[in-house]
Amino acid sequence: MKKVLKAALVPLCIALAMVAYGQGSGESGITSATNQVRGYFSVGVNLVYAIGAILGLVGAVKVYNKWSNGEQDTAKVASSWFGACIFLVVVATVLRGFFGV
Repeated sequence: MKKVLKAALVPLCIALAMVAYGQGSGESGITSATNQVRGYFSVGVNLVYAIGAILGLVGAVKVYNKWSNGEQDTAKVASSWFGACIFLVVVATVLRGFFGV
């Protein structure tokens, strides 16, 4: 029984030592993750700007159709679409400034 226990314990101890050695302080992993997030952040902000532009165009077409048909709630629809576009642009800009990217 002792030989079986030793035979199972030795590979387990070697595996634990390898895992502990591979972990290190974790500083390099955190630095790598930070650099990757910073790299994706500017792409994400540009994506939000593009979504805002598309929403602006769709909103402009919808408002124009309502205005052409003489509907009464044109001002409300225009302000809601315009507000959504402004919100997207402001959020992207504030996040960029907040995270210092």
